[in-house]
Amino acid sequence: MHFLSPLLESYIVENSESEPAILTELTRETHLKVIQPRMITGHFQGRVLSMLSKIVSPKFILEIGTYTGYSAICLAEGLQKSGELHTIEVNEELQGMQRKYFNKSGYGAQIKQHTGDALDIIPQLDHQFDLVFIDAQKVQYDAFFEAVIEKTKPGSIILSDNVLWSGKVVEPLIPSDKATASLLAYNQKLKQDPRVETVLLPIRDGLTMCRVL
Repeated sequence: MHFLSPLLESYIVENSESEPAILTELTRETHLKVIQPRMITGHFQGRVLSMLSKIVSPKFILEIGTYTGYSAICLAEGLQKSGELHTIEVNEELQGMQRKYFNKSGYGAQIKQHTGDALDIIPQLDHQFDLVFIDAQKVQYDAFFEAVIEKTKPGSIILSDNVLWSGKVVEPLIPSDKATASLLAYNQKLKQDPRVETVLLPIRDGLTMCRVL
């Protein structure tokens, strides 16, 4: 489902901050070499993530779902000079491309890569995170949220991507569609959870922003 016409999407991009050249290069290589390149964050949402990170000015960022590294670089743009971004990816084959672009971006020393199951890795991270970005297996969003909220503090921001799931959240649910069912439950949970205040933003495929209370 397209939420905006291509003409409006083009206008929005043209009147937002330009995409850094390093990210244009990363997008091109992702489309050439990686399966499912549509999973990459993309220009407009990337600038949104960058702006939110700059507003928060985080000391520590946690990202679940690195893919080829686009969103991590965007989020790193707002890091404090002594800050760190910890990013977790289950697919070890992407690690080389991630590191290549992290280093080229100028944030390489601040970005710490972790490979494996996020639910195993998160408890081992000895930080309180100011900003969290969840963008991995949709059926595990609730488990990811419960794991990361233990690593945040009042005022921390938790972002969840793809929460509109190409519009499937407002279509009749197919019984076998576990991802959509999980997102429906997750969206409702965040609205009702007294630990956070929540707003769902219609950015690209849906981006929920929660502020920890």
